[in-house]
Amino acid sequence: MNKLRFLIYKDVLLLVRDKAGLALMFLMPVLLAVIMTYLQDSTFHAVHENHIPLLLLNRDADSLGVAMEKQIAQSGIFDVRKTINGEPVTKEKLVAAVAKGDYMVGIIVPEQATVNIRKNVKRYIVGAFNGKALPAVADSVRVAVYFDPAIKSSFRTTLMSSMREYAVRTESDFIFNEIIAEVNRLSPIPVADVQLARNQVIFSEQYASLKAPDKIPNSTQHNIPAWSMFAIFFITISLSGNIIKEMDDGSYTRLRLMPCPYAFYLFGKIAVYFGVCMWQFAALMLLGVFVFPYIGLPSLDFGVNYFALAFTCTSSALAAIGYGVLIGKMAATHQQAAIFASVSVVIMAAIGGVWIPVFVMPRLMQAVSHISPLNWGMESFYAVFVRNENWASILPECAASLLFFGLCIGAAIWYNKRKRIDL
Repeated sequence: MNKLRFLIYKDVLLLVRDKAGLALMFLMPVLLAVIMTYLQDSTFHAVHENHIPLLLLNRDADSLGVAMEKQIAQSGIFDVRKTINGEPVTKEKLVAAVAKGDYMVGIIVPEQATVNIRKNVKRYIVGAFNGKALPAVADSVRVAVYFDPAIKSSFRTTLMSSMREYAVRTESDFIFNEIIAEVNRLSPIPVADVQLARNQVIFSEQYASLKAPDKIPNSTQHNIPAWSMFAIFFITISLSGNIIKEMDDGSYTRLRLMPCPYAFYLFGKIAVYFGVCMWQFAALMLLGVFVFPYIGLPSLDFGVNYFALAFTCTSSALAAIGYGVLIGKMAATHQQAAIFASVSVVIMAAIGGVWIPVFVMPRLMQAVSHISPLNWGMESFYAVFVRNENWASILPECAASLLFFGLCIGAAIWYNKRKRIDL
Protein backbone atom coordinates (compact mmCIF):
# COMPACT_ATOMS: atom_id res chain seq x y z
CA MET A 1 0.00 0.00 0.00
CA ASN A 2 2.97 2.32 0.53
CA LYS A 3 3.80 1.98 -3.16
CA LEU A 4 0.31 3.02 -4.14
CA ARG A 5 0.36 5.88 -1.66
CA PHE A 6 3.63 7.24 -3.08
CA LEU A 7 2.36 6.83 -6.65
CA ILE A 8 -0.70 8.91 -5.79
CA TYR A 9 1.52 11.48 -4.07
CA LYS A 10 3.70 11.66 -7.19
CA ASP A 11 0.66 12.30 -9.42
CA VAL A 12 -0.60 14.98 -7.05
CA LEU A 13 2.74 16.77 -7.29
CA LEU A 14 2.65 16.59 -11.09
CA LEU A 15 -0.84 18.02 -11.09
CA VAL A 16 -0.13 20.84 -8.63
CA ARG A 17 2.97 21.95 -10.53
CA ASP A 18 0.92 22.31 -13.71
CA LYS A 19 -0.58 25.72 -12.92
CA ALA A 20 -1.92 26.26 -16.44
CA GLY A 21 -3.59 22.85 -16.41
CA LEU A 22 -5.28 23.56 -13.08
CA ALA A 23 -6.55 26.90 -14.34
CA LEU A 24 -7.89 25.21 -17.47
CA MET A 25 -9.70 22.56 -15.45
CA PHE A 26 -11.35 24.87 -12.92
CA LEU A 27 -11.52 28.49 -14.11
CA MET A 28 -12.60 27.79 -17.69
CA PRO A 29 -15.73 25.73 -16.85
CA VAL A 30 -16.76 28.19 -14.15
CA LEU A 31 -16.51 31.12 -16.57
CA LEU A 32 -18.31 29.20 -19.31
CA ALA A 33 -21.12 28.18 -16.96
CA VAL A 34 -21.63 31.74 -15.74
CA ILE A 35 -21.42 33.37 -19.17
CA MET A 36 -23.64 30.88 -21.02
CA THR A 37 -26.26 30.72 -18.27
CA TYR A 38 -26.35 34.50 -18.02
CA LEU A 39 -26.68 34.88 -21.80
CA GLN A 40 -29.53 32.39 -22.03
CA ASP A 41 -31.35 33.82 -19.04
CA SER A 42 -30.92 37.43 -20.18
CA THR A 43 -32.13 36.53 -23.67
CA PHE A 44 -35.35 35.20 -22.15
CA HIS A 45 -35.87 38.38 -20.12
CA ALA A 46 -34.97 40.56 -23.10
CA VAL A 47 -38.03 39.24 -24.91
CA HIS A 48 -40.43 39.16 -21.96
CA GLU A 49 -39.38 42.25 -20.02
CA ASN A 50 -37.47 44.69 -22.22
CA HIS A 51 -39.76 44.18 -25.24
CA ILE A 52 -38.82 44.13 -28.91
CA PRO A 53 -38.33 47.55 -30.56
CA LEU A 54 -40.90 47.89 -33.36
CA LEU A 55 -41.32 50.82 -35.75
CA LEU A 56 -44.88 51.32 -37.04
CA LEU A 57 -46.05 53.36 -40.03
CA ASN A 58 -49.85 53.33 -39.99
CA ARG A 59 -51.11 54.89 -43.22
CA ASP A 60 -54.63 53.63 -42.60
CA ALA A 61 -56.34 56.01 -40.20
CA ASP A 62 -59.35 53.72 -39.90
CA SER A 63 -60.53 50.62 -38.09
CA LEU A 64 -58.01 48.08 -39.40
CA GLY A 65 -54.93 50.22 -38.77
CA VAL A 66 -56.16 51.30 -35.34
CA ALA A 67 -57.11 47.72 -34.38
CA MET A 68 -53.75 46.28 -35.46
CA GLU A 69 -51.89 49.05 -33.66
CA LYS A 70 -53.90 48.37 -30.51
CA GLN A 71 -53.36 44.61 -30.70
CA ILE A 72 -49.59 45.04 -31.12
CA ALA A 73 -49.35 47.52 -28.26
CA GLN A 74 -51.40 45.33 -25.91
CA SER A 75 -49.42 42.17 -26.69
CA GLY A 76 -46.73 43.03 -24.15
CA ILE A 77 -44.03 41.84 -26.58
CA PHE A 78 -43.26 44.97 -28.58
CA ASP A 79 -42.09 48.47 -27.76
CA VAL A 80 -44.02 50.36 -30.47
CA ARG A 81 -42.54 53.57 -31.87
CA LYS A 82 -44.21 55.81 -34.48
CA THR A 83 -41.52 58.46 -34.84
CA ILE A 84 -37.74 58.55 -35.33
CA ASN A 85 -36.01 61.26 -33.29
CA GLY A 86 -39.30 63.12 -33.04
CA GLU A 87 -39.86 63.16 -36.83
CA PRO A 88 -42.69 61.36 -38.66
CA VAL A 89 -41.83 57.98 -40.09
CA THR A 90 -41.69 57.42 -43.85
CA LYS A 91 -41.19 54.17 -45.69
CA GLU A 92 -37.61 55.06 -46.60
CA LYS A 93 -36.74 56.02 -43.02
CA LEU A 94 -38.40 52.88 -41.66
CA VAL A 95 -36.51 50.55 -43.99
CA ALA A 96 -33.21 52.33 -43.28
CA ALA A 97 -33.71 52.21 -39.49
CA VAL A 98 -34.52 48.50 -39.51
CA ALA A 99 -31.68 47.72 -41.91
CA LYS A 100 -29.18 49.45 -39.58
CA GLY A 101 -30.43 47.42 -36.60
CA ASP A 102 -31.98 50.36 -34.73
CA TYR A 103 -35.28 48.46 -34.74
CA MET A 104 -35.81 44.72 -35.01
CA VAL A 105 -39.15 44.99 -36.80
CA GLY A 106 -40.84 47.59 -39.00
CA ILE A 107 -44.51 47.44 -40.06
CA ILE A 108 -46.29 49.48 -42.73
CA VAL A 109 -50.10 49.37 -42.84
CA PRO A 110 -51.15 50.54 -46.33
CA GLU A 111 -53.61 53.28 -47.16
CA GLN A 112 -57.27 52.39 -47.62
CA ALA A 113 -56.66 49.06 -45.88
CA THR A 114 -59.88 49.29 -43.88
CA VAL A 115 -61.93 50.29 -46.91
CA ASN A 116 -60.55 47.43 -49.01
CA ILE A 117 -61.01 44.71 -46.42
CA ARG A 118 -64.44 45.94 -45.46
CA LYS A 119 -65.45 45.97 -49.13
CA ASN A 120 -64.20 42.42 -49.64
CA VAL A 121 -65.75 41.09 -46.44
CA LYS A 122 -69.09 42.66 -47.35
CA ARG A 123 -68.83 41.14 -50.81
CA TYR A 124 -68.33 37.65 -49.38
CA ILE A 125 -71.09 37.99 -46.79
CA VAL A 126 -73.65 39.32 -49.26
CA GLY A 127 -72.76 36.55 -51.68
CA ALA A 128 -73.10 33.93 -48.94
CA PHE A 129 -76.58 35.22 -47.95
CA ASN A 130 -77.59 35.18 -51.63
CA GLY A 131 -76.32 31.63 -52.05
CA LYS A 132 -73.36 32.56 -54.25
CA ALA A 133 -69.80 31.39 -53.53
CA LEU A 134 -67.56 34.20 -54.72
CA PRO A 135 -63.86 33.69 -55.51
CA ALA A 136 -61.32 35.22 -53.12
CA VAL A 137 -59.56 38.41 -54.09
CA ALA A 138 -55.79 37.95 -53.87
CA ASP A 139 -53.60 40.51 -52.12
CA SER A 140 -56.46 42.85 -51.29
CA VAL A 141 -54.63 44.18 -48.21
CA ARG A 142 -50.87 43.71 -47.90
CA VAL A 143 -49.20 44.74 -44.65
CA ALA A 144 -45.42 45.05 -45.15
CA VAL A 145 -43.26 43.67 -42.35
CA TYR A 146 -39.53 44.42 -42.39
CA PHE A 147 -37.03 42.54 -40.21
CA ASP A 148 -33.52 43.32 -39.10
CA PRO A 149 -31.22 41.21 -41.37
CA ALA A 150 -29.38 39.94 -38.28
CA ILE A 151 -32.52 38.47 -36.68
CA LYS A 152 -32.65 34.70 -36.25
CA SER A 153 -35.02 32.82 -38.57
CA SER A 154 -36.70 31.05 -35.64
CA PHE A 155 -37.31 34.41 -33.94
CA ARG A 156 -38.70 35.84 -37.18
CA THR A 157 -41.09 32.90 -37.50
CA THR A 158 -42.35 33.47 -33.96
CA LEU A 159 -42.95 37.17 -34.59
CA MET A 160 -44.77 36.51 -37.86
CA SER A 161 -46.99 34.01 -36.06
CA SER A 162 -47.93 36.72 -33.55
CA MET A 163 -48.61 39.23 -36.34
CA ARG A 164 -50.87 36.80 -38.16
CA GLU A 165 -52.78 36.20 -34.93
CA TYR A 166 -53.45 39.93 -34.59
CA ALA A 167 -54.59 40.11 -38.23
CA VAL A 168 -56.98 37.17 -37.79
CA ARG A 169 -58.54 38.79 -34.72
CA THR A 170 -59.11 42.01 -36.63
CA GLU A 171 -60.58 40.22 -39.64
CA SER A 172 -62.95 38.22 -37.42
CA ASP A 173 -64.30 41.48 -35.99
CA PHE A 174 -65.00 42.80 -39.50
CA ILE A 175 -66.69 39.56 -40.57
CA PHE A 176 -68.85 39.40 -37.47
CA ASN A 177 -69.93 43.03 -37.84
CA GLU A 178 -70.82 42.55 -41.51
CA ILE A 179 -72.87 39.44 -40.68
CA ILE A 180 -74.86 41.41 -38.10
CA ALA A 181 -75.40 44.25 -40.58
CA GLU A 182 -76.63 41.87 -43.29
CA VAL A 183 -78.94 40.05 -40.88
CA ASN A 184 -80.43 43.38 -39.77
CA ARG A 185 -80.98 44.32 -43.40
CA LEU A 186 -82.87 41.14 -44.19
CA SER A 187 -84.62 40.45 -40.90
CA PRO A 188 -87.65 42.41 -39.64
CA ILE A 189 -86.34 41.96 -36.11
CA PRO A 190 -83.06 43.81 -35.64
CA VAL A 191 -80.12 42.01 -34.07
CA ALA A 192 -78.07 43.95 -31.54
CA ASP A 193 -74.33 44.13 -31.73
CA VAL A 194 -72.66 41.33 -29.82
CA GLN A 195 -69.34 41.93 -28.13
CA LEU A 196 -67.02 39.07 -28.93
CA ALA A 197 -65.41 37.58 -25.84
CA ARG A 198 -61.70 37.04 -26.41
CA ASN A 199 -59.60 34.10 -25.26
CA GLN A 200 -62.41 31.59 -24.87
CA VAL A 201 -59.80 28.86 -25.29
CA ILE A 202 -57.14 29.15 -22.57
CA PHE A 203 -53.89 27.23 -22.79
CA SER A 204 -52.44 25.97 -19.53
CA GLU A 205 -48.67 25.74 -19.97
CA GLN A 206 -46.72 23.40 -17.70
CA TYR A 207 -43.90 20.89 -17.77
CA ALA A 208 -44.76 17.20 -17.76
CA SER A 209 -43.44 15.41 -14.67
CA LEU A 210 -44.43 12.22 -12.87
CA LYS A 211 -43.22 13.31 -9.45
CA ALA A 212 -42.98 17.10 -9.21
CA PRO A 213 -45.41 18.81 -11.62
CA ASP A 214 -44.89 22.21 -10.02
CA LYS A 215 -41.15 22.24 -10.65
CA ILE A 216 -40.13 24.44 -13.59
CA PRO A 217 -36.72 23.84 -15.24
CA ASN A 218 -34.52 26.89 -15.64
CA SER A 219 -31.39 27.91 -17.52
CA THR A 220 -29.15 26.90 -14.61
CA GLN A 221 -30.37 23.31 -14.60
CA HIS A 222 -29.58 23.07 -18.29
CA ASN A 223 -26.17 24.75 -18.27
CA ILE A 224 -24.55 23.33 -15.14
CA PRO A 225 -24.78 19.71 -16.42
CA ALA A 226 -23.54 20.70 -19.88
CA TRP A 227 -20.48 22.60 -18.70
CA SER A 228 -19.76 20.09 -15.95
CA MET A 229 -19.39 17.40 -18.59
CA PHE A 230 -17.29 19.70 -20.74
CA ALA A 231 -15.04 20.47 -17.77
CA ILE A 232 -14.35 16.91 -16.69
CA PHE A 233 -13.52 15.80 -20.22
CA PHE A 234 -11.02 18.62 -20.54
CA ILE A 235 -8.90 16.89 -17.88
CA THR A 236 -7.82 14.62 -20.73
CA ILE A 237 -5.36 17.33 -21.79
CA SER A 238 -3.63 17.42 -18.41
CA LEU A 239 -3.85 13.65 -17.81
CA SER A 240 -2.49 12.62 -21.21
CA GLY A 241 0.19 15.30 -20.99
CA ASN A 242 1.43 14.02 -17.62
CA ILE A 243 1.60 10.44 -18.91
CA ILE A 244 3.71 11.50 -21.91
CA LYS A 245 5.87 13.75 -19.73
CA GLU A 246 6.74 10.80 -17.46
CA MET A 247 7.75 8.76 -20.50
CA ASP A 248 9.88 11.54 -21.96
CA ASP A 249 11.83 12.35 -18.79
CA GLY A 250 12.36 8.69 -17.84
CA SER A 251 10.19 8.73 -14.71
CA TYR A 252 7.93 6.00 -16.07
CA THR A 253 10.89 3.72 -16.85
CA ARG A 254 12.31 4.12 -13.32
CA LEU A 255 8.89 3.39 -11.81
CA ARG A 256 8.50 0.20 -13.86
CA LEU A 257 11.98 -0.99 -12.84
CA MET A 258 10.74 -1.00 -9.26
CA PRO A 259 8.69 -4.01 -8.06
CA CYS A 260 5.45 -2.16 -8.69
CA PRO A 261 2.48 -3.65 -10.59
CA TYR A 262 1.27 -1.72 -13.62
CA ALA A 263 -2.20 -1.73 -12.08
CA PHE A 264 -0.86 0.42 -9.22
CA TYR A 265 0.47 2.94 -11.72
CA LEU A 266 -2.90 3.19 -13.46
CA PHE A 267 -4.85 3.26 -10.21
CA GLY A 268 -2.74 6.15 -8.95
CA LYS A 269 -3.64 8.20 -12.05
CA ILE A 270 -7.30 7.26 -11.79
CA ALA A 271 -7.53 8.10 -8.08
CA VAL A 272 -5.93 11.55 -8.44
CA TYR A 273 -7.93 12.63 -11.45
CA PHE A 274 -11.13 11.15 -10.04
CA GLY A 275 -10.64 13.52 -7.11
CA VAL A 276 -10.11 16.40 -9.56
CA CYS A 277 -13.37 15.55 -11.35
CA MET A 278 -15.27 15.46 -8.06
CA TRP A 279 -13.87 18.88 -7.15
CA GLN A 280 -14.96 20.18 -10.55
CA PHE A 281 -18.47 18.85 -10.04
CA ALA A 282 -18.60 20.30 -6.54
CA ALA A 283 -17.34 23.71 -7.69
CA LEU A 284 -19.93 24.00 -10.45
CA MET A 285 -22.78 22.70 -8.28
CA LEU A 286 -21.94 25.13 -5.49
CA LEU A 287 -21.63 27.89 -8.08
CA GLY A 288 -25.18 27.17 -9.20
CA VAL A 289 -26.57 27.02 -5.66
CA PHE A 290 -24.81 29.92 -3.90
CA VAL A 291 -23.33 32.29 -6.52
CA PHE A 292 -25.92 32.36 -9.30
CA PRO A 293 -28.72 33.86 -7.12
CA TYR A 294 -26.44 36.81 -6.25
CA ILE A 295 -25.90 37.70 -9.92
CA GLY A 296 -29.57 37.47 -10.83
CA LEU A 297 -29.60 33.89 -12.17
CA PRO A 298 -31.87 31.02 -11.09
CA SER A 299 -30.57 28.79 -8.32
CA LEU A 300 -29.67 25.16 -9.00
CA ASP A 301 -32.05 22.58 -7.57
CA PHE A 302 -30.34 19.24 -6.93
CA GLY A 303 -33.58 17.29 -6.86
CA VAL A 304 -34.16 14.53 -4.34
CA ASN A 305 -32.25 11.57 -5.80
CA TYR A 306 -28.77 12.10 -4.39
CA PHE A 307 -27.68 8.52 -5.05
CA ALA A 308 -28.54 8.95 -8.73
CA LEU A 309 -26.57 12.20 -8.76
CA ALA A 310 -23.52 10.51 -7.22
CA PHE A 311 -23.83 7.61 -9.67
CA THR A 312 -23.90 10.04 -12.58
CA CYS A 313 -20.86 11.99 -11.35
CA THR A 314 -18.87 8.80 -10.77
CA SER A 315 -19.58 7.17 -14.13
CA SER A 316 -18.99 10.38 -16.07
CA ALA A 317 -15.70 11.07 -14.28
CA LEU A 318 -14.42 7.54 -14.96
CA ALA A 319 -15.35 7.85 -18.65
CA ALA A 320 -13.29 11.05 -18.93
CA ILE A 321 -10.33 9.53 -17.06
CA GLY A 322 -10.32 6.41 -19.22
CA TYR A 323 -10.31 8.56 -22.36
CA GLY A 324 -7.40 10.62 -21.04
CA VAL A 325 -5.35 7.51 -20.19
CA LEU A 326 -5.93 6.10 -23.67
CA ILE A 327 -4.80 9.31 -25.36
CA GLY A 328 -1.73 9.50 -23.13
CA LYS A 329 -0.69 5.97 -24.09
CA MET A 330 -1.32 6.29 -27.82
CA ALA A 331 0.00 9.81 -28.50
CA ALA A 332 3.65 10.06 -29.46
CA THR A 333 4.29 13.61 -28.27
CA HIS A 334 2.85 16.11 -25.82
CA GLN A 335 1.66 18.30 -28.71
CA GLN A 336 -0.17 15.40 -30.32
CA ALA A 337 -1.94 14.57 -27.07
CA ALA A 338 -2.93 18.17 -26.36
CA ILE A 339 -4.25 18.84 -29.86
CA PHE A 340 -6.11 15.56 -30.22
CA ALA A 341 -7.60 15.73 -26.73
CA SER A 342 -8.86 19.30 -27.08
CA VAL A 343 -10.23 18.87 -30.61
CA SER A 344 -11.91 15.53 -29.88
CA VAL A 345 -13.54 16.84 -26.70
CA VAL A 346 -14.90 19.88 -28.56
CA ILE A 347 -16.29 17.60 -31.29
CA MET A 348 -17.91 15.28 -28.74
CA ALA A 349 -19.35 18.31 -26.96
CA ALA A 350 -20.76 19.68 -30.22
CA ILE A 351 -22.45 16.46 -31.30
CA GLY A 352 -23.43 15.63 -27.71
CA GLY A 353 -25.61 18.70 -27.21
CA VAL A 354 -23.37 20.97 -25.12
CA TRP A 355 -23.22 23.76 -27.69
CA ILE A 356 -26.50 23.14 -29.54
CA PRO A 357 -29.54 21.33 -28.08
CA VAL A 358 -29.97 17.89 -29.59
CA PHE A 359 -33.64 18.42 -30.50
CA VAL A 360 -32.80 21.22 -32.99
CA MET A 361 -30.20 19.10 -34.79
CA PRO A 362 -30.95 17.30 -38.07
CA ARG A 363 -32.30 13.79 -37.66
CA LEU A 364 -28.99 12.21 -38.61
CA MET A 365 -27.07 14.26 -36.03
CA GLN A 366 -29.65 13.41 -33.36
CA ALA A 367 -28.81 9.75 -33.91
CA VAL A 368 -25.06 10.50 -33.94
CA SER A 369 -25.33 12.43 -30.65
CA HIS A 370 -26.02 9.20 -28.76
CA ILE A 371 -22.44 8.01 -29.33
CA SER A 372 -20.97 10.96 -27.43
CA PRO A 373 -20.00 10.24 -23.78
CA LEU A 374 -20.85 13.86 -22.95
CA ASN A 375 -24.41 13.25 -24.11
CA TRP A 376 -24.71 10.25 -21.77
CA GLY A 377 -23.69 12.32 -18.79
CA MET A 378 -25.91 15.27 -19.71
CA GLU A 379 -28.97 13.05 -20.14
CA SER A 380 -28.31 11.51 -16.74
CA PHE A 381 -28.03 14.94 -15.12
CA TYR A 382 -31.24 16.10 -16.78
CA ALA A 383 -33.03 13.01 -15.49
CA VAL A 384 -31.93 13.85 -11.93
CA PHE A 385 -32.25 17.66 -11.99
CA VAL A 386 -35.22 18.24 -14.25
CA ARG A 387 -37.24 15.02 -14.34
CA ASN A 388 -36.64 13.88 -10.73
CA GLU A 389 -36.10 10.29 -11.84
CA ASN A 390 -34.39 7.59 -9.79
CA TRP A 391 -31.13 5.75 -10.35
CA ALA A 392 -32.76 2.98 -12.38
CA SER A 393 -33.76 5.44 -15.13
CA ILE A 394 -30.16 6.63 -15.61
CA LEU A 395 -28.71 3.12 -15.57
CA PRO A 396 -28.36 2.82 -19.40
CA GLU A 397 -26.39 6.07 -19.73
CA CYS A 398 -24.22 5.40 -16.66
CA ALA A 399 -23.59 1.83 -17.81
CA ALA A 400 -22.50 3.16 -21.19
CA SER A 401 -20.06 5.55 -19.46
CA LEU A 402 -18.62 2.74 -17.33
CA LEU A 403 -18.31 0.51 -20.39
CA PHE A 404 -16.53 3.33 -22.21
CA PHE A 405 -14.13 3.63 -19.27
CA GLY A 406 -13.45 -0.11 -19.32
CA LEU A 407 -12.84 -0.16 -23.07
CA CYS A 408 -10.46 2.81 -22.90
CA ILE A 409 -8.45 1.31 -20.02
CA GLY A 410 -8.39 -2.07 -21.75
CA ALA A 411 -7.19 -0.50 -24.99
CA ALA A 412 -4.52 1.47 -23.11
CA ILE A 413 -3.22 -1.70 -21.40
CA TRP A 414 -3.24 -3.61 -24.70
CA TYR A 415 -1.40 -0.80 -26.48
CA ASN A 416 1.06 -0.56 -23.60
CA LYS A 417 1.96 -4.26 -23.96
CA ARG A 418 1.96 -4.22 -27.74
CA LYS A 419 4.44 -1.36 -27.91
CA ARG A 420 6.45 -2.85 -25.04
CA ILE A 421 6.39 0.48 -23.20
CA ASP A 422 6.95 -1.42 -19.96
CA LEU A 423 10.34 -2.64 -21.06
